Amino acid sequence: MPQNAFRIAPSILAANFARLGEQVAEAERCGADRIHLDVMDGHFVPNISMGAPVVKSLRQVTRLPLETHLMISDPDFFFDEFVAAGSDSFIVHWEGNNNLHRTLHRVKDLGKRVGLAINPATPASVLEEVLPDLDLVLVMTVNPGFGHQHFIHSTLPKVQRVRRMIQQVRPQCELEVDGGIDETTAPLGVKAGANVLVAGTSIFGCTLGIETAMRRLNEVTK
Repeated sequence: MPQNAFRIAPSILAANFARLGEQVAEAERCGADRIHLDVMDGHFVPNISMGAPVVKSLRQVTRLPLETHLMISDPDFFFDEFVAAGSDSFIVHWEGNNNLHRTLHRVKDLGKRVGLAINPATPASVLEEVLPDLDLVLVMTVNPGFGHQHFIHSTLPKVQRVRRMIQQVRPQCELEVDGGIDETTAPLGVKAGANVLVAGTSIFGCTLGIETAMRRLNEVTK
């Protein structure tokens, strides 16, 4: 992928679940690169969201990769059921993981892409020992657990630091930002070095529709 290219990963946390299949299919038609699924257990983050049955349902309506963001305690116990449901990649969190090396290699052993997420207060330096194992780094630009949050601008220097680390150690690794991504903040994330944008409310909550929202994100980041 060219250095200045980027990809859009619509987050279904902001979708209308009564029309979920229809909205995901529309996002695919409008150029989404993958579908981002935020899985929350009410322990690691103070909210409960979706599980493997949602992945299984979406697998039947889209050909896009299903990127499963596990904001849960002990993710190792759940990989098998998400793989069976149709997940193509997993993102786990550095924070609170009992044995991160084992977790990352468990995903690799399952033949899936693996990413690591770090929260706004977590320094980029925690990536040093595991970056060679990663297909993706996700820098959270909000605190995880809820949608509709405001972008934390102080995370941008960290995105820049992570980009430099990736270029030095594992250039093929993707750099993703997630949280408060819209027409205003998307260009900031791309300028800082991100090449994958997770966007929920700005896509599925757009009053002018998903097609318009996707087009606008593409236009402002050119």
